[in-house]
Amino acid sequence: MESIAVTTTLSAQLVRGRLEVKVDDAVMAPDSLFGFAERRNPKRAFLFVSKVLGRHIPVRPSSMAASFENLAAKIPADLPGPVLVIGMAETAVGLGAGVHRAYSATRPDTVYMLSTRHPLGTELFTRFEEEHSHASAHLIHLPIDPDVREMMLPARSLVLVDDEASTGKTFVNLYRALVDAGLTKVERVVTCVLTDWSAGAVRNTIGTSADQVSLLQGSYRFIEDADTLLPDMPDVGAVAVGEWPLSPSKDWGRLGVRNVVDTLAPDLQVKPGERVIVIGTSEFVWRPFLLAERLERAGVDVHFSSTSRSPIAIGHAIEHALSFSDNYGLGIPNFLYNVQPGQFDRVLICTETPAQAVPAALVEALNAEVIVDEQ
Repeated sequence: MESIAVTTTLSAQLVRGRLEVKVDDAVMAPDSLFGFAERRNPKRAFLFVSKVLGRHIPVRPSSMAASFENLAAKIPADLPGPVLVIGMAETAVGLGAGVHRAYSATRPDTVYMLSTRHPLGTELFTRFEEEHSHASAHLIHLPIDPDVREMMLPARSLVLVDDEASTGKTFVNLYRALVDAGLTKVERVVTCVLTDWSAGAVRNTIGTSADQVSLLQGSYRFIEDADTLLPDMPDVGAVAVGEWPLSPSKDWGRLGVRNVVDTLAPDLQVKPGERVIVIGTSEFVWRPFLLAERLERAGVDVHFSSTSRSPIAIGHAIEHALSFSDNYGLGIPNFLYNVQPGQFDRVLICTETPAQAVPAALVEALNAEVIVDEQ
């Protein structure tokens, strides 16, 4: 899909100041791609909330898949292989998987990995920092599958996927960490985001070997009110093994994958006309998305969303929030945005942890069913 040359200005008055954006190019109307919200984070006040990501706003799977395909089509076809695609935790791990699926359909020499905040007990490859984040530390595991490892380590191209780029600094941090850890054959770097506000920062830092692709490009300015009190941010930065450890044998991306099979709830039956929402949990979103996509293909009225550890204030694009404890046993708050009790006929909460790890308060509030990844 070609970008449409536009010049649009949008703004939002937040508690801590005024956010102004200028959109230069976009593949669709900017207000169809994103909205505004306010972080409960003293390090950065504002948030661009994607309307096609399926994280903070429920989205039809077909709309999500279209964004995967549109982004993948913008990635240069002539990247030297192998190509390592990395999705950024937590918000963009599903987006990264979707971009990889679409891009890998055109060439066989690709592998997908995600940054994570969940140690698996296997060897780490590197870690890096997302400095403005509510949870700044990211881990990159070393693949244990020899075939995947043999594609990752000699990677000649990196495709780094996030939902948006504000300054580009996190991409640069990740690139440098990967090279320092041993990815010494990298020749090309592509950053791949839904909305890019970074004014070419990655290319300006890394050089002409870097490309930046997105569905929207523009710039922003935040005029902060210096007299406003900073918010208290919940402690959601845990990078640790929780009460419910994850099994490397059930991996779908943290240890690197070539593709992921749709195996979640294969016998699930849905009544005609039911309004269904499939909810992923934290980083566990790709297999739940594949389930939602399967239901939509079968004619079900389905939306997709996910729980999150991102603390966001009510207002603007965030109309409703539920708060509960995480399902990994880390003892940190998690949130579900813009999904109200009674809004859907059937709520399917999908988890890579045991069913009893999913907070009962969330299940009861939504009258939900819990679907466990048995893969």
